[in-house]
Amino acid sequence: MADPRHLFDLTGRVAVITGASSGLGRRAAVALAGAGAKVVGVARRQEALASLVGELGASAAAVPADIAQRDRVNALAEDCAAPFGPPDIVVHAAGVNMREAADDVTDDGWDTTLALNLSAPFFVSRAFVPAMRAKGWGRIVNFASLQTTRAFPGGIAYGATKAAIGQLTRAMAEAWSAHGITANAIGPGFFPTELTQAVFDDEARAARNAAQTCLGRNGKLEDLDGPLLFLCSEASSYVTGQVLMVDGGFTAK
Repeated sequence: MADPRHLFDLTGRVAVITGASSGLGRRAAVALAGAGAKVVGVARRQEALASLVGELGASAAAVPADIAQRDRVNALAEDCAAPFGPPDIVVHAAGVNMREAADDVTDDGWDTTLALNLSAPFFVSRAFVPAMRAKGWGRIVNFASLQTTRAFPGGIAYGATKAAIGQLTRAMAEAWSAHGITANAIGPGFFPTELTQAVFDDEARAARNAAQTCLGRNGKLEDLDGPLLFLCSEASSYVTGQVLMVDGGFTAK
């Protein structure tokens, strides 16, 4: 009988993770490296990236970069391919939430949010597609959100980008899956990260969020590992264009 565990083995694969300096991005880097992938972490904070490489050792490399700089995207792709070869997997974990109320949204806040949360996943992915197409294999994982389908206070710009990520994921699947490149998204619930620190600092608010889930608790970083590994591996070879909510059942209630 064949051992199905090989479906989740990423030995020989190269994964690029944006936003790898902290939070869900860092956790994604650790999880994929643990499954055998060579990992390239991309973020602006060099010291945090150095810490990640120090933790993962020879299976990891760092590329300090601002992924919102569109004129640097092709150079970024070359830099990411330099340590281990062209990537097979790209995980878009970088993001920003300005938490500006609709009446207070600034031009800069709006433009920065769209550039990092929406434009970068498309243009960065597109730069990696030719090498994936040549191999006939690739995995693109975007990060959606509860706000892909729900409206939260102070989240009009962030929510707009995350709703768009749902459609971007489907459109990527339509464009590239015939070449063996799947595109899917993970929609996290409430996880303790720098982006959600204000939520978890308010114990009453964090408790209310937990109570709204089917499981009765907020997320732990390790809850991301299995879903991410599934979407990055051979196990999901017939899954594309989907948003997988990893939210403890928040959106089910």
